[in-house]
Order: sequence, then structure tokens, then C-alpha cells
Amino acid sequence: MIAEKGKKIRVHYTGTLSDGEVFDSSRGRPPLEFTVGAGQMIPGFDSGVVGMKVGEERTLVLPPDQAYGSKRDDMVFTVSRDVMPKNYEPSVGDSLQMMTRGGSPMSVTVASVGEDSVELDANHRLAGKELTFQVELVEIVE
Repeated sequence: MIAEKGKKIRVHYTGTLSDGEVFDSSRGRPPLEFTVGAGQMIPGFDSGVVGMKVGEERTLVLPPDQAYGSKRDDMVFTVSRDVMPKNYEPSVGDSLQMMTRGGSPMSVTVASVGEDSVELDANHRLAGKELTFQVELVEIVE
């Protein structure tokens, strides 16, 4: 059996950036389970496992358009410090949760802090980056 669209599989993976920094890994945890081609994974990871056999290892090098997309300038915006939670002192790199105008939660990162305003970045933290995944197909569930 091989991994193909519609099959539920379990994989172990380690994700690294171009400088070798590990940003995520399933090692030491249960394997990641997902259905191939169901859109549960970033596009390059999803398509990169197709054709793998149990026990096979593969290196996937994903450009931004096959991972979290390019970093978008329109996802960076400035808000007044008045809208920050009371007793919170923003610091560059802080992760915050906001609500969109439509009422959906949105994660943002503090990009810069001014005297009267705070610049927030709603891009995924891995947007614009090439990602490398070392993937091992552990099991084909169905």
C-alpha cells in the first residue's frame, strides 16, 4: 500500500528553516494523522507524501507558495495603544488573539511598539519562508 489521496496516514516529521532551525517536530509525540488530499495540511506537505510506502523517509523542500504563502503587507496594521488590554505592556514578538470585524479569532504578533500605537502582524509566523520537512510514513490507517 502507498499513501494516496483519500487515505488516512500517520507520519513523523521534523520541520526546519533554511538556517537549520527546527520549528516543529512530531518526534517524541504520537505521529501526525491526516487524510491525504483533504486540505488538512499545507499544500506541499500534502502532495509531498503521495506515493510514499510505510517506513519510507522523504525530504520535502517547500517554497512559500507551497507552505504558508508569501508575507503580505496588508496583514500588518497599526492600532492605538488604547485598544490593548488594561495593564498589558506590549513587547515586540508577543503573540496576541484578536477578534476580526466578523467575530472570528485571529492571531497576531506585535511587530513594533510606539508611544501611542502598536504595529501588529497577522501573517503566519512561517509566511514567506522556505520550509524543509523530513517525513517518515509510519502507517496507512485506511
